[in-house]
Amino acid sequence: MKHLLASLDKLDDFDEIIDVRSPLEYADDHIPGAINAPVLSNEERVLVGTLYRQVSPFEASRTGAAIVARNIARYLETTFADRPQGWRPLVYCWRGGKRSGSMTVMFNMIGWRARQLDGGYKRYRGATLEALDALPAALRCVVLVGPTGSGKTRLLKALEQAGAQTLDLEQLASHRGSLLGALPGIAQPSQKRFDTLLAMRLRELDASRPVYVESESRKIGSVALPPALLQAMHQGACIEVVSTREDRAAFLQQDYAELFANPEWLKAQLQRLLGLLGLHSRDVINGWLQMVDEGRRIDLARELIDRHYDPAYARSSHAHYTQLPQATRMDFRPNDADVVDQARALLAALP
Repeated sequence: MKHLLASLDKLDDFDEIIDVRSPLEYADDHIPGAINAPVLSNEERVLVGTLYRQVSPFEASRTGAAIVARNIARYLETTFADRPQGWRPLVYCWRGGKRSGSMTVMFNMIGWRARQLDGGYKRYRGATLEALDALPAALRCVVLVGPTGSGKTRLLKALEQAGAQTLDLEQLASHRGSLLGALPGIAQPSQKRFDTLLAMRLRELDASRPVYVESESRKIGSVALPPALLQAMHQGACIEVVSTREDRAAFLQQDYAELFANPEWLKAQLQRLLGLLGLHSRDVINGWLQMVDEGRRIDLARELIDRHYDPAYARSSHAHYTQLPQATRMDFRPNDADVVDQARALLAALP
């Protein structure tokens, strides 16, 4: 089988990448662009694992081989039925074992030039963690700092439109990073998936150009940022984004419009401040819930700014942003139509 192995640095040499792990493993994370053709379903993987532990490795291997053979046969008649004779797929499983080996051998017997990823997903995961540890050190981060509602995310997108190089961590995390940052109906990626997406984006960045990024805590919702990236951000130049209270309230009302469209979900998020976090009294929370019921969006936005977001921002320590005292101030109007022009003016004013 050694002649059928391919190393991780050869990913781009293949026509297609096939992940033969179970659907649950694939959903947790996978090599970007890989398709899922599981040789064992979630249930079949559990069955084989149970036989291995409770009966014997031989019985598990015998049963597993029969299931894998049937599943590969099905793929040959469906998913891969139209692949041409010169097709070159790369196949991987958890650590380059029997699951990917079986499909690789079968494909080569047919005449396809299939290869098995040496070390499997486990090796890919290791390379991802190495990238997250090494790549941020080369970045010249410019960090947008300011309280919730000041429009940092909108400014970041405007900077991208104006030609700047940006790193949108909240987009990768599928979360806005604040109290009401969860996106209704959209699950966050797993930590492994977030790491993969982040590493992929870091590899795309040009280290010779500044990278504009929004200030974040160690975690964005349920996913954590790698320490090396946090360090690069903390050492970067800072832009203090300043918006008026009324602009911030109007911005939050727009930005959270989808939350008001789902009032029960919004109220459940607000109630977490009492039950889970214990940050506000029951009377305060009940007042916010009443505002939701009455559709008083602007009043709720003002209340959240005055009684939650700004006190939380004041409590948070920004001492780790070493260049914050020398931050460039930007008076930002996040609701105006000229946000891209505002971004261009900022870029022109920076040294």
